[in-house]
Amino acid sequence: MRPAVLTGEHYINGDVACAEGAIAAGCRFFGAYPITPATEVAEHMAERLPDVGGAFIQMEDEIAAMASIIGAAWTGVKTMTSTSGPGFSLMMENLGLAVITETPCVIINVQRTGPSTGLPTMTGQGDMMQARWGSHGDYELIALAPSSPQDCFYQTIRAFNLSEKYRVPVLIMADEIVGHMSEKVVIPEPDTIHLIERLKPTGRKDRFKLYQAGPNGVAPMPSIGDGYNIHVTGLTHDERGYPAMNVEAQHDMMARLKGKIRNNLEDIIETENYRMEDAEIVIVSYGISVRTGLSAVDRAREMGYKAGLLRLITVWPFPEAMIRSIASRVKGFITVEINLGQVHYEVERCAGGQAAAYLVGDAGGKIIHPDKVIARIQEKF
Repeated sequence: MRPAVLTGEHYINGDVACAEGAIAAGCRFFGAYPITPATEVAEHMAERLPDVGGAFIQMEDEIAAMASIIGAAWTGVKTMTSTSGPGFSLMMENLGLAVITETPCVIINVQRTGPSTGLPTMTGQGDMMQARWGSHGDYELIALAPSSPQDCFYQTIRAFNLSEKYRVPVLIMADEIVGHMSEKVVIPEPDTIHLIERLKPTGRKDRFKLYQAGPNGVAPMPSIGDGYNIHVTGLTHDERGYPAMNVEAQHDMMARLKGKIRNNLEDIIETENYRMEDAEIVIVSYGISVRTGLSAVDRAREMGYKAGLLRLITVWPFPEAMIRSIASRVKGFITVEINLGQVHYEVERCAGGQAAAYLVGDAGGKIIHPDKVIARIQEKF
């Protein structure tokens, strides 16, 4: 049997790196349905989970896959699924169930070009707004966007840590290029990997309330079989978990669901800056489009433009305060993304007229060439 963490240097693609990150984070149940370009995640998890005493189940569809990881999470294990656009759409109802039941789990979406079947083997970033608002109702969740196979490894670990800490589904919004590109990935020794485990309840079991929030706004989570009274429902519910069909209960529940994210933004939101110290033009990007942005920044600097890059690692919740602060001191933003403006509209909204906001987007299928970004800089600045 191979070790739980395959330490050392490996030449692997982003999909496999996500799977190895999940194993390193302690994921022991994976339920999924194969779909291009995320199938390699499932294939690798099917191969690796027996090494660590975990279980893989290929479900009949993505609806069942999402349901399976929710159910498995309540037995006390860390759970994950993977998919792409059409499957992600099928998961939306059960994603809302994970949100309202405050079930920790991780969903990897290796994005391809849509809508519908689209271009299954070609890249896209067109699911970003669906990641935020795809299920019905108001809610909060967390979405991360890796930009390399190494980043896939670390961001998958971080996704599990955030999921366990805040009792919330966390999305890994990769894309086909990041998922299928192969690069060196360094997997560190297990004792150097920081892991967060869900907080378990203590005290008298007869007085336990399943959704009574702790100091950080998150309720401790027991496992089914621990002896606590556990009632899990998608209906509006009170702190005990029992249905409560009234407006007051809805308001209280929503305050808890939103508060545990909105009140911990500094811990959840992560970004990276490149040449931002004196930047007057800020390129905003995520995923594979970060590489376009990095090249464009260097070329723009050579041409005399003070350009910088803001890389969104956490896309949701969106770094609104950061964008507003930057907008007060720069000429403008250029959002680079392989869609027709999903994150761009958020940048524009948060800039609030303080600075101009422009899009360099693409309908999908290919990486955006830095020439397009340079042309936009020359045109607008």
